[in-house]
Amino acid sequence: MSDKASDTPRQPQNRSPEIRRETTLVPYRAALDAMAARNEAIQRDEADELLWLLEHPPVYTAGTSADATELLDPRFEVVSAGRGGRYTYHGPGQRVCYVLLDLKRRTRDARCFVHALEGWVIDTLGDFGVEGWRSDAGVGIWTRDVDGREAKIGAIGVRIRRWVTMHGFAVNLAPDLAHFGGIVPCGIAEKGVTSLARLGLEVDSDAWDRALLARADAFLARLDAARDANTCGPEAAP
Repeated sequence: MSDKASDTPRQPQNRSPEIRRETTLVPYRAALDAMAARNEAIQRDEADELLWLLEHPPVYTAGTSADATELLDPRFEVVSAGRGGRYTYHGPGQRVCYVLLDLKRRTRDARCFVHALEGWVIDTLGDFGVEGWRSDAGVGIWTRDVDGREAKIGAIGVRIRRWVTMHGFAVNLAPDLAHFGGIVPCGIAEKGVTSLARLGLEVDSDAWDRALLARADAFLARLDAARDANTCGPEAAP
């Protein structure tokens, strides 16, 4: 079930992206096909930008840098995703946000885009009292696990076609963390994976969506500011 139909007429450029929130699980392959079609429609100026929030049935997805040795136990379907990165897991209790934006209108800078995505998730986690950060360990969102060690709570993987983005990020609200045991998540064997539930927080998808979307305008403003200044700003320096 979706809050809004996918065939919305093209919005003026000063309008916000379409927001779509799913309340039932969406099979990964179906979402991949829908993203590809929407990406192409945005390229042709035939559809609006889109922020799509959803969850998938259990699935392992392989990015363009996936190493077969990191698929330890293919207990779920394995799908080639076409995004950057390596293997990751999606499943119930993990909220995914697919971000389809026209960077020709925003900023033609892939690094700025990923940095802004990270900042969006970090700020939203902060609304729930969880400190998140970027890490030299790899792209994504990291936090302090219950054992005091650094662990990943959010994964990011994107693809850009003719400056229109697809894929996005996934945040662990309350997934079955044992399901990550079938892969080396994002190719980082020495780091763990955590969730809001493991950290003692009960956050359902509706509460997460509302908090995330409350910060969507600030996320988009970061991209637009990078375009206007022709730079990501000092905080985005590698």
